[in-house]
Amino acid sequence: MNTLWVVIALVVGIAVGAGIFAIYNKSKERGGQNKADEIIRKAKHEASELVLNAKKEATKLTDQANREESERRKEWQKTEKRLTEREDALDKKLDQLDKRSEKLRQEETELEDLKGEIRDVRDKAQAKLEKIAGLTKEEAYDKLVKMVEKDTKKDLANLIIKQQNALNDSVDETVEAILLTAMERMSSEVTADRTVTSIKLPDDDMKGRIIGKEGRNIQALQHATGVDVLVDDTPGMVVLSSFDPIRRQVTRYALERLMKDGRINPASIEEAVAKAEREIEKEVVRAGEDAAREVGVIGIPREILHLLGELKFRTSYGQNVLLHSVEMAHMAGMIAEEIGADVNIAKTATLMHDMGKAVTHKIEGKHAEIGAELARKYGMDERIVHAIAAHHDDIEPTTPEAIIVKICDAVSAARPGARNVSAENFAERMRGLENVATSFPGIDKAYAISAGREIRVIVSPKAVDDLTALKLARDIANKIEATMQYPGVVKVNVIRETRAIEYAK
Repeated sequence: MNTLWVVIALVVGIAVGAGIFAIYNKSKERGGQNKADEIIRKAKHEASELVLNAKKEATKLTDQANREESERRKEWQKTEKRLTEREDALDKKLDQLDKRSEKLRQEETELEDLKGEIRDVRDKAQAKLEKIAGLTKEEAYDKLVKMVEKDTKKDLANLIIKQQNALNDSVDETVEAILLTAMERMSSEVTADRTVTSIKLPDDDMKGRIIGKEGRNIQALQHATGVDVLVDDTPGMVVLSSFDPIRRQVTRYALERLMKDGRINPASIEEAVAKAEREIEKEVVRAGEDAAREVGVIGIPREILHLLGELKFRTSYGQNVLLHSVEMAHMAGMIAEEIGADVNIAKTATLMHDMGKAVTHKIEGKHAEIGAELARKYGMDERIVHAIAAHHDDIEPTTPEAIIVKICDAVSAARPGARNVSAENFAERMRGLENVATSFPGIDKAYAISAGREIRVIVSPKAVDDLTALKLARDIANKIEATMQYPGVVKVNVIRETRAIEYAK
């Protein structure tokens, strides 16, 4: 640093000297020697001052640099001291860890030795016990398990039966009270109307007029409605065949109007069909609105009301679907009030639960899934969507309203007279229930009774014990649910009877 300032001073001195020399030459040229000498003296004085100031500044900077360097050295020494202290602390901790590890190794060795001694004692005791009992360890274990199983099996079965009976008593009382209250308050016709798909002819001449010359009239009617019109299959009747119930009703209305008017030709057929379509459309909308009004549900989108109105012309096993839905909605509201569920959600979901049936001939899939998708499409509450999707156990019901919809559907469909089932189908279902029950081992006989609402299974007491009988009842019920279709609930009653007979001689 001193060298730098010396160099700076020399450079300044040289520069000053050069200036003085230049001034001197100029002064000499001007002829003023004295003046030049004076100027030279002043310049030398100024140069001396500059050099002196430069030396002072260099000394000052050098002192400052020395102080800063001293401070940095002190900081480095402090840091080095801290690092040394930490290193010493780490060394102590490592020594402690080494000592602890060594102690643990010694304890592990002692523990292993102790385990070995315990194993030797246990082996000797086991050998001694086996020698005294005359049984090996495995044989003694099997014998003990069988003894415990034999002693506890009966107690376990009795405990399960006791708990089931206690639970059923408390649940049945509440359920029966709620269902009976709802069913007593909701009284409807025992049998719902069926959709009419045939029309009686007033006379045989009318059949020819319907067919028309070379079949033009019947072809025009079928073309306008999309319904097959059969006039030769049943004497005195015209049969309408179509998967679409709305089209069948349009054809029926149009044909009745044509027979009443007497003028049957392609032009009048087209006019009658157009009028019938307008009438059916009004009737469909009115039926949906009337159903919602009767149940007391508001805010249903018009598209859903239209689908509900179409259910007026749909039947399920002879039961009118719209009347079935209205009946369910009334019962659902009563049950929801009793158990504290959302009454509006329960009523709306039950009223809409079968609306998928209105379009099952147009959309593939189960009516519960279709109905849920339609409800979601038109912005219905997600609880309503879930209840519709779960009312046939396609998914697990997880809300009180969904369970209410499922219960009301079973009650409405399963009551006597609600559905028309042929004797052949009835007998086939009875045989199916009995065959499912007899497919399990240990069963002597099985009887389907109470119109298929109960299956009584008599088991062999030697092949089936009390605990197995409980499991058997559950297995039969699961198989019935998985393999059969039936309205309502089927009760599985497994009967095990042990008779002790002795003769006094």
